[in-house]
Amino acid sequence: MRPNPVQWLWYAVGGRLPDRLREWVLHDVTARTWVLRHAARASVLLAPIAVVCLLVPGPLPIRLGMVGLAVIIGYYFSFSYLHESAEMRAARHGYPYGTARDIRSARHAEADAEARAHYDAAYRQAE
Repeated sequence: MRPNPVQWLWYAVGGRLPDRLREWVLHDVTARTWVLRHAARASVLLAPIAVVCLLVPGPLPIRLGMVGLAVIIGYYFSFSYLHESAEMRAARHGYPYGTARDIRSARHAEADAEARAHYDAAYRQAE
């Protein structure tokens, strides 16, 4: 089950979805595309700011520069707190803090173990 467009917009700005959508929220913050999903939610928050910047009186290049700076700064801060945002969304919907991280980590556990073994073989000497 997925949220309808109005519910998704509410969710994108930080709202809580009904309990029947708990599993979808967990999927949203743990899917392979979870970073892209985060970018879509951040875009919803940045769009009104960009529109306001475009409506400010003044030369078009300056207004476009304002939009560019707002978007760069907005995405910078949004992606700076990417993991925390995902964990808080999952926690807000009843999952223990760290659940989303654990699910994402489990997906890559085998590849991480291989990479660690390769690193140890190349850079760590047996003692």
